Amino acid sequence: MNNQTIEKMKQLKLHGMLRTFAASLETPERENLSPDEFIAQLIESEWDDRNQRKLDRSVKTAHFRYKASIEQLSFDTDRNLEKNQIMRLADCDYIKRKEPVLITGSTGIGKSHLASALGHHACEQGFKVLYQQSTKLFARLKLAKADGSYLKEIAKIERMDLLILDDFLIQPLDTNSRTAMLEIIEDRHGKASTIITSQFPVNNWHEIIGEQTVADAILDRIVHDAHRIEMKGESLRKKRKQDKTETTTKKN
Repeated sequence: MNNQTIEKMKQLKLHGMLRTFAASLETPERENLSPDEFIAQLIESEWDDRNQRKLDRSVKTAHFRYKASIEQLSFDTDRNLEKNQIMRLADCDYIKRKEPVLITGSTGIGKSHLASALGHHACEQGFKVLYQQSTKLFARLKLAKADGSYLKEIAKIERMDLLILDDFLIQPLDTNSRTAMLEIIEDRHGKASTIITSQFPVNNWHEIIGEQTVADAILDRIVHDAHRIEMKGESLRKKRKQDKTETTTKKN
């Protein structure tokens, strides 16, 4: 009978329940559980398993640049990264309120890592998240216009609860990129949240975007009600490389 039960669980894809049931056959602890307690244990295992698989799918679909978490973040005072502000963002209320988050700072300071950590946390809270490196995104959208899949790509972005647009303005925007950026921001304004990271201060974005009318329209929709994080300090990548070199030198 147990073998038949296991086979039916496999066919029904009750993976969490199956693992717990199979484990219970090998331990005497099951005998100490009432039928209600055992059923509750099976249901809880299946619940946890399905939630974990859902999270794994969400993280895979998001295409994060880094595997990061809020718990791993360093809140050194010289980085100008306030723990209270990050913890408030971790509540994901900014996503519920459809508010943008702007993260700026010099290259290597940890902007992408922070954005990825916030994105991972949003996935854990059940939100649909998409990470995009801005240069690659705009290049792909340009090709999409040529092959007729542009509207499909834009619709995919629009469906996301949170869009992470990384390395914004790392390369100058051409006309197509400016138009695509405006369309993305227009579609998401007041409807969904966007995290934008850039090595340039927000005050410089207008000039770098170019075309005053388009720049005005983009910035008007993302700056005024945005949460601002202006990171400071030396490059973490450079610091890690120096520490690694010093460690190697000491060993030698």
